[in-house]
Amino acid sequence: MKRPSGLAERWFALRNRMLASARFQRLAAAFPPTRALARRRTRALFDLVAGFVYSQILLACVRLKVFDLLADGPQEVDALAARTGLSPDAMRRLLEAAATLDLTERRGPDRFGLGIHGAALRGAGGLAEMIEHHTLLYADLADPVALLADREKETALSRFWAYARDPRPGTLPDAQVGAYSQLMAATQAFVAHEVFSAVKLGRRRCLLDVGGGEGAFLAAAGARFPKLSLMLFDLPAVVGRAEARLAAAGLADRAAVFGGDFRTDALPPGADTISFVRVLHDHDDATVLALLKAARQALPPDGIVVVAEPMSDVPGGEPAGEAYFGFYLWAMKSGRPRPPEALYALLTAAGFARPRLQPTKNPILLQVVVAEVDGSSRI
Repeated sequence: MKRPSGLAERWFALRNRMLASARFQRLAAAFPPTRALARRRTRALFDLVAGFVYSQILLACVRLKVFDLLADGPQEVDALAARTGLSPDAMRRLLEAAATLDLTERRGPDRFGLGIHGAALRGAGGLAEMIEHHTLLYADLADPVALLADREKETALSRFWAYARDPRPGTLPDAQVGAYSQLMAATQAFVAHEVFSAVKLGRRRCLLDVGGGEGAFLAAAGARFPKLSLMLFDLPAVVGRAEARLAAAGLADRAAVFGGDFRTDALPPGADTISFVRVLHDHDDATVLALLKAARQALPPDGIVVVAEPMSDVPGGEPAGEAYFGFYLWAMKSGRPRPPEALYALLTAAGFARPRLQPTKNPILLQVVVAEVDGSSRI
């Protein structure tokens, strides 16, 4: 981004002095042409202040399964209270608060149904699990200045994602990889749909999913592309879970699973497509470059690499990249959200050609970058 000119800087200074003036705020709120804008700005600022409260209202609804209880239709407050164990007053307070956030809707004097966000949440696979998981992030953010001041201090998220910083992740026991593997598997349905809509793999021969966890993404690929052979590479403590999932999906005869540490071990050869799905943003540039070089080494001349993850600098979705994922990965103690251009540079440095963004339907949550070995592959 270019540095603003002197004239622009003077305008910013004048604007900020005006906005910081209590007198200007009162005039803007009272003056009819600016009243609506002033109210919108007030609401936006209040939402920033109250955001944590809103998220905890959502968490309470998820934990009490309010959205599931309302799925078959509106209910009386007393009935919901009896089914959740809350007092009627507490349930009413929660439902009224949730209604202001469009999680629930008032359907009578003491009756509530699903709101638009509550209904949408029920159809978003894995979102409830992510909302529960955020309790770790909120614990780490209890003192955000302390979190920023010491990136080496252990956090709840760094313990949860133990593999990201452990010098020997291949030796981690099942107890330390099971929780995050299950979380990733629960949220893969949306990811797989977005990736396969952006990248057509019908002409590819074999897909190797690196860091593929319990195999949820690979199982989705096998169902979507019946002629595609499948390979998965992840930590030894994880691959047993992947074998079981792929076998349960009827894919055992098409899938091969390999255990190892992708930071030190070579990737298995044989695939013409390698995917990194929500993997690279967990790691710093040096590790990412090494991973991409390993992928380049494992691919044939007509091979391609697919990178799918949330990215920064998404027009209209900047807070998701720099605010949410930026602080999440800071608390995790590893990685950062990258704009597509940063991934292009790393892919090029690793020896790939023609890195490019493949459009997705929900770029705020996921973007897909593809690159080729020789620059002439067909996707």
